[in-house]
Amino acid sequence: MKNIFLVGIAILIAQGINAQGKYFTRDGHIDFFSSTPVEDIRANNNKVTCVLDTETGNIEFSVLMKAFEFKKALMEEHFNENYVESEQFPKALFKGKIINIKKVDFSKKGVYPVAVEGKLTIHGITHDIKLNGNIEITDDGLKTKSEFIVSPEDYGIEIPGIVKEKISSELVITVDALLKPFSR
Repeated sequence: MKNIFLVGIAILIAQGINAQGKYFTRDGHIDFFSSTPVEDIRANNNKVTCVLDTETGNIEFSVLMKAFEFKKALMEEHFNENYVESEQFPKALFKGKIINIKKVDFSKKGVYPVAVEGKLTIHGITHDIKLNGNIEITDDGLKTKSEFIVSPEDYGIEIPGIVKEKISSELVITVDALLKPFSR
């Protein structure tokens, strides 16, 4: 009976340790920016889900494409219907790993540069990407931030000739999220 009790306690402790290393949000932020001599376009999305395992460095982002908001309703409509085809491809996903996770001291406030490698899937097409970012340890949780470039063409997103001069061939993507400890 004593052994069963000790095994039970060990399982509960292991689960607690595992949960301590996981952080989560459903309201992260991503935006993209396109700049051309004709027009600047910015879209924001505040419904980004992110999970980070501080023990392994595994990190995942899920972005609902229809949650991007534009200044002009017509841009939003064209984005969803003609470019990213949100009905057919409702999410963009990133699954990767912070390769220098051991350099982040999660017990000490501060900003830590991180290198991330993984797979980015947009419009049903997946590419390996490498990017840099920061994790900031705060009283409120873990703040993640990164900025990188994506080419719509690389992900099979066709821009019609009539508007090609208004949309940059490279979009600046900014991702930031405040992650809180995951609790079961």
